[in-house]
Amino acid sequence: MAEILFLVHRAPWPPDRGDRIRSWHMFEALAKLAPVHVAALADTEADAAVARAKMAPLCKSLCIEVRKVSRPAALAQAVLRGEPVSNRLFRNAALAEHVGALLALGTVTHIVAFSGQMAQYLPARFDGPVIMDFVDVDSAKFATYAEQDKRQPLNWVHAREAKKLAAFEADVARRVDASLFVSEAEAALFRERSGLGGDIVFAVENGIDTDRFDPALAFDRVDEGEGPLAVFTGQMDYRPNIDAVQWFVADIFPLIRKARPGARFAIVGRAPPEEVRALAALPGVTVTGEVPDVRPWLAAADAVVAPLLLARGVQNKLLEAMAMARPVVASAAAATGIDAVDGEHLLVAEDATAMAAAIGRLFDDPAAAATMGKAARARMIARYGWDARLAPLGALLGLDA
Repeated sequence: MAEILFLVHRAPWPPDRGDRIRSWHMFEALAKLAPVHVAALADTEADAAVARAKMAPLCKSLCIEVRKVSRPAALAQAVLRGEPVSNRLFRNAALAEHVGALLALGTVTHIVAFSGQMAQYLPARFDGPVIMDFVDVDSAKFATYAEQDKRQPLNWVHAREAKKLAAFEADVARRVDASLFVSEAEAALFRERSGLGGDIVFAVENGIDTDRFDPALAFDRVDEGEGPLAVFTGQMDYRPNIDAVQWFVADIFPLIRKARPGARFAIVGRAPPEEVRALAALPGVTVTGEVPDVRPWLAAADAVVAPLLLARGVQNKLLEAMAMARPVVASAAAATGIDAVDGEHLLVAEDATAMAAAIGRLFDDPAAAATMGKAARARMIARYGWDARLAPLGALLGLDA
């Protein structure tokens, strides 16, 4: 009988951030194919406890260990050993021991690893199919960091990580049966960088739960202000999200408020660092911190914005907003990988002036904004259901019903 080992860098529950949304739905899809053993890491003991309570009844076995390696320690260890810092950050001796003992039992027939950092837990030899879901080309992300930030020592750290991680990713992809990426653009980039072909490098796109993200549902009122509201959602200790909201507040929002003094901007997401919390002191800006449910904020938005300067793969924040029938204004980087038409399902703007103008048009024409929102939701329903997006997993594992 088939049994699947699912290695995942953050315990999938709750599915409240981009990586956990994808990994949770992947876990559900795998569980429909065969019993699943989950071996995962968590950022805190509280996160681990919540995930254990939810997932234990659903798994053949479950092991969640808490990461305790600091970034400075990981950097020092990685430099000494000539390996990527990312791997050191997600290395855990207890989890490695558990995985080794589980595989020694001989009952696991298939392995799926989620996020490149978990490739270090793959056995040197395994008789069954092994799938690596890289999600994004992380090495390319660090290469972009190095290009954008010339300050030392950050530039050196990022450039080194890009080089080390690229070599590691390519080596892993040559050893597994299939490598997955969240969009065709990411898959094509990896094929180009690694020299591997489309026979083993595939795109398996993200989906969206359109029943949960449904504007027809009743939501509590979260916004008591007046004036048109732009909303940004995301994990706020993530550097690209920090850079996005700082750019929006510095260069885009003033242009909007110049013509519409009552305009407001809400930054919605957990763990905002001090540099983000400080933005709440500016006129019209709200920083919520963690919220129990992002949907009420999306429902309240007159426009959802994604001014990302750096984005990899498909942005779940955009899929969620579009499923909620909200008009979206995104940078070209944020919109990459989403199968939608600029001007029909969303608006794409590259610089501050264009983005401010696009948001202003939505604020000034609620009827046109509503029409775009309806078209966006229809696109999400037709194109992005999770069952359809993850359907290839069965064939890749040789476990089709």
